[in-house]
Amino acid sequence: MSVHTPLSSGGLKTGDRTGFMSSYLDTLALVERLHRLLLDVIKDEFERVGVLEINAVQALLLFNIGDHEVTAGELKSRGYYQGSNVSYNLKKLVETGYMHHQRCAIDRRSVRVRLTSKGSEIRNLVAALFERHADGLQSKGVLGPDGIVEITNSLRRVERYWTDQIRYIY
Repeated sequence: MSVHTPLSSGGLKTGDRTGFMSSYLDTLALVERLHRLLLDVIKDEFERVGVLEINAVQALLLFNIGDHEVTAGELKSRGYYQGSNVSYNLKKLVETGYMHHQRCAIDRRSVRVRLTSKGSEIRNLVAALFERHADGLQSKGVLGPDGIVEITNSLRRVERYWTDQIRYIY
């Protein structure tokens, strides 16, 4: 097994399949670490401001729902959460007063949820945290507008590829 040799431009040598595989595995591990780190960053912020009633996953759920009224199925189909995970967290958020829930008039099996004012406060707290991070990344030269666009576009292409693998594998 050969070790990948990055070029000065940050790319791999053409035809270096082993190097690409190694870089792909590094990327997968980085995506996993970044997600866990994001949850830790939110948890740390919540501890700093004294929010202890909900966890970081639930806070991200509130952030992603925002001003919308949605069902658990919609959240799952958008790719944010897995079914049992979203159902459990929605139930906890309703119980703790961060979300309203109401049975759908058309499909009584379906429940629509939206944030309460308490839930909106958490959403705003997370939004402010993300805004501070975006400002810091840019002001410290970690990432500029072109860099963030490049990362986002690359990750979207990977997302589309993985989505296609799930939908068309059978």
